[in-house]
Amino acid sequence: MSHCKGTTIIGIYSTTEHRAVIASDGQATLESAVIKSSTKKVYRLHDGQVLVGFAGATADCLALLDRLEGKLSKYDGHLRRAAVEMTKEWRTDRVLRHLEAVLVTVSEEGILMVSGAGDVLEPDEGMIGIGSGGLYALAAAKGMLSVSDLSIADVARKSLEIASSIDIYTNQEITLEEVTW
Repeated sequence: MSHCKGTTIIGIYSTTEHRAVIASDGQATLESAVIKSSTKKVYRLHDGQVLVGFAGATADCLALLDRLEGKLSKYDGHLRRAAVEMTKEWRTDRVLRHLEAVLVTVSEEGILMVSGAGDVLEPDEGMIGIGSGGLYALAAAKGMLSVSDLSIADVARKSLEIASSIDIYTNQEITLEEVTW
């Protein structure tokens, strides 16, 4: 979904399992060089009830995580409202609008992709992949979920392993966070 190079994030939301996961690879690159192989790209916000994974410039992403945490506090943890309000600021603020990032967020409310282009999108199938290997991971996850009884955590992990075998900007140092309700 995102054309950011250097990361892969997969988010899966399941109403039947009453849980959601966000998983990422750990590779951080600068142009064609691997700088770090175990970068953390998935965070817990709002007392651990909201997960966020990011692709893009690290400092920009961390600045947006702080903004989103503030909006979640202001709107009592309502993810959709917080995401929309943060995106409004992101698009209109003179400094924020230059931030280059894409976020995948998930809570009991659902899963959203949030971007600086003004997008707050909720995918139909409860899955989203972002970053350079995001579409590979998303395709793998859709395939696995259609033919297996694997948990969404296992599907997320396997889909990133598959993406890492295809995308040069994705490695197998996987971070996975899960939230249940």
